[in-house]
Amino acid sequence: MTISLNKILVPLDNSKNSFRGLSSAIYFAKICDAKIIALHAVYAPPKGDFDTSGSFNKDHKKQLNSMMDIAENQCEKSGVKFERKIVYGNPGYEIAKFANSTQNKIDMVVIGSRGRSSTKEIFFGSTSQFVLHKSKPSVLIIK
Repeated sequence: MTISLNKILVPLDNSKNSFRGLSSAIYFAKICDAKIIALHAVYAPPKGDFDTSGSFNKDHKKQLNSMMDIAENQCEKSGVKFERKIVYGNPGYEIAKFANSTQNKIDMVVIGSRGRSSTKEIFFGSTSQFVLHKSKPSVLIIK
């Protein structure tokens, strides 16, 4: 059985594990001549919870651009095509929605796990677990 990968989705949140996920995705992308789509989900609470005017402060933008630039440089050094995307909303939901969209044609999701303790996961949930259970493409969780 041959598996073809053309687009690999890598959610980035500036954690060590998300960059470990990027390194693994680069490995697969080089083998398959695939493109990496780096996705960052900016948490935006539902309207009514508190101010959702959409203002995104300059420090956050600077940090986000820096993170994406680092990811892009890693891909360039490895000869892998790279594209950056930013979405707004609940991270797990937005990542799965992006992965499942037929328009995006994602073949695989490589996501880092933050490694929360099982107690915290019970109360707060896990983005990587949500993506694992809700995504149609294959999901690889990097710890």
